Amino acid sequence: MTHAQPTATAPSDAASAAIAGLRTRPRRTVLAVPGSSVKMIDKARGLPVDEVFLDLEDAVAGPAKEQARGNVVDALTAGGFAAPTVVVRVNAWDTEYTVRDVTEVVGRAGAHVDALLLPKVRTGAEVVALDLVLTQVEKAAGLPVGHIGIEPQIEDALGLTNIHDIATASARVLTLVFGPADFMASIGMRTLTVGEQPEGYTPGDAYHHVLMTILVAARAHGLQAIDGPFLKVRDEEGFRRAAGRTAALGFDGKWVLHPGQVDAGNEVFSPRQDEFDKAEGILAAYAHSTSEEGGARGAVMYGDEMLDEASRKMALVVSARGRAAGMQVSPTEGQNR
Repeated sequence: MTHAQPTATAPSDAASAAIAGLRTRPRRTVLAVPGSSVKMIDKARGLPVDEVFLDLEDAVAGPAKEQARGNVVDALTAGGFAAPTVVVRVNAWDTEYTVRDVTEVVGRAGAHVDALLLPKVRTGAEVVALDLVLTQVEKAAGLPVGHIGIEPQIEDALGLTNIHDIATASARVLTLVFGPADFMASIGMRTLTVGEQPEGYTPGDAYHHVLMTILVAARAHGLQAIDGPFLKVRDEEGFRRAAGRTAALGFDGKWVLHPGQVDAGNEVFSPRQDEFDKAEGILAAYAHSTSEEGGARGAVMYGDEMLDEASRKMALVVSARGRAAGMQVSPTEGQNR
């Protein structure tokens, strides 16, 4: 006798719309905050990051897990975070803490949680399991079912191998997040500095395959791709270098661990003003050229470049990121249109 495998809960139209909205929010900077530190939680409230996650996992020692849950519930209930998106990282499924993290945090403060960050995800079944527990807790707490998202974190070789199953395991999935420290350990990379290139690996980027695999899977399934932390929190140049690599590939954002990384992260993952102006100019020129008034042409010159539909799609990416960051076309560019 065979049994059907459990599957994630089918979302309602309202839940689908809520999740779609969460997927489009900017995540240039994602601030990690230990749930065991009330002082750090309070400081995080005023920082201009796009997302903040209150951590119950690696940043919290075992004996402090229960107290950290209480701190997180209190912080969520009090609110006041400048970040538009507030997330909680629960413990991984290979611990004894996961279910209690979900039942206590979501059961007591789920109305203030946008998503749960699930670490060390190795298979799609782990995402399904979190979806099913979340659904039960939402129902028990009288919360709208399906409105809380899931952000799976890829932290080992098996998780990377199963990334497409993970990305599609639940309609709640918002992002794919790279966890570099555990990943480096899982493959035996010879370095002790998270975020830096391993000594001896020059030229090139030792993380390129991993990052591109995560990015391609995210884009294939309509998700955001988020890079993990750079641990040398006082090395702004090093942070910018690491963030610049993933931003250049197309990642949406990166974790920040310290207030000193916030401004740099927001800057690196936002278009430069000249890039944004050019993207807006391309979109305006192409819209005009393809209209009847503009001659219904499929290609047009913009400066010394020939534009076509592919150019429009590239410009849309830069424009969307700039607008999400609150950018506006500079006055001189607007006058040149």
